[in-house]
Amino acid sequence: MAAPTEQRIAVPIDDPNADTEWNDILRKHGIIPEKPPSPTPMIEEAILEARRLAHENRLEGKDLDELDELEDEEDEAFLEQYRQRRLQELTALQKKSKHGTVYPISKPEYSREVTEASEEGPVFVNLTSSSGNVESRVLSQLWRQAAQEYGEIKFCEMRASQAIEGYPDKNCPTILVYNKGDIVKQIVTLMTVGGVRMGMSEIDKLLIEVGAIRDNDMRAMKRMRDAEDAEEERLANKGIKSSSDRAKRDDDDDWD
Repeated sequence: MAAPTEQRIAVPIDDPNADTEWNDILRKHGIIPEKPPSPTPMIEEAILEARRLAHENRLEGKDLDELDELEDEEDEAFLEQYRQRRLQELTALQKKSKHGTVYPISKPEYSREVTEASEEGPVFVNLTSSSGNVESRVLSQLWRQAAQEYGEIKFCEMRASQAIEGYPDKNCPTILVYNKGDIVKQIVTLMTVGGVRMGMSEIDKLLIEVGAIRDNDMRAMKRMRDAEDAEEERLANKGIKSSSDRAKRDDDDDWD
């Protein structure tokens, strides 16, 4: 007589992840897998760690004037520690600040002023439009501001048609970033960086992306904080205006 074939009994399972006595029995006999550990403790731990780091770094990026404004809110020894750090950063920046202006260059100077100079650090080149289109004028103004703020970084500018014969004016402005003799970043027109609305925040992001400044550079962080504060104020004013408009409509309805 042939041995009976093994038959698997279908066990009713409502929800294998539910914490029930029946599921505990099924897990014990290997009918359903063990319930995976809850991610909640890990999420809570990550949130607590993020809050701890945010609290420890709450003064990062603040300049000396902003630190002075916090004298009544922060521990004096803690503030003094950050003041000394800021003074050291400012001293280091002043020592490295050897540019501070935009260098207008010609084609014969290009190799020396850009390619060779990039062996010492990133060099940013703005190839401008011959016709002086709006985006070229916007970037030229930002280039001057960036050169003043980031004196340790070299900013150059020249007509695109002088740099590359036949270069299309529609591709201007073009940003070229050199480092160690090579082009490491190229941006053709301002379409991907805000267009004519491009501002210093986009310049900051570019500098950080190519490693010209650190992501916690106090100049970039201050600008980012100012933008966040301005946006919060705008939203708050918008909320106040909306409430005022609703109240006015309600008053008008009462007179109908």
